[in-house]
Amino acid sequence: MIAVDKTLISDDILNVRFICDLEKCHGTCCVEGDAGAPLDEEEISILEDAIDEIKPYMLPDGIEIIEKDGVFDYDMFGHFVTPLVHDRECAFVYFKEGTALCAIEKAYREGKITFVKPISCHLYPIRISGYKDFEALNYHEWPICDVALKKGKVNNVPLYIFLKEPLIRKYGKEWYDELINTINQD
Repeated sequence: MIAVDKTLISDDILNVRFICDLEKCHGTCCVEGDAGAPLDEEEISILEDAIDEIKPYMLPDGIEIIEKDGVFDYDMFGHFVTPLVHDRECAFVYFKEGTALCAIEKAYREGKITFVKPISCHLYPIRISGYKDFEALNYHEWPICDVALKKGKVNNVPLYIFLKEPLIRKYGKEWYDELINTINQD
């Protein structure tokens, strides 16, 4: 484990090789699991403000859930998460040629909103646990990502390189540069 500023980064994030392979996994991480994607309060506010720009990219069942219950729900621990449709898929999912994609990200890519998607989605398979004085970054191993592990291994891309953009989005360029310097010193 290494420390950078007020974060502790697990060795898995340095050692695991990973590249998402949507052609093979079809975005399964957006339609499987026991809860929606983790959200923070600021993201809930952003989604509430942008929902009218996101809805045109959503499926009818997702829109129905959002209109009935709002843009967030709670997981079994009382944490904010995206709502699920049929207790399965994220309410913000839409499908293209059998692949689950994000309506929030689609609205972003089309210039309708300035928010790319929840940071927990952008950083996946890194999960962040918050503590009083620091945050812990850990690799979430899930068999549905086995194809991403294979692709990452073939291309020799460490998880922290694959997730450079969202890590910088979350912690800033200086933090990321310090991470790289710390890794290179070891």
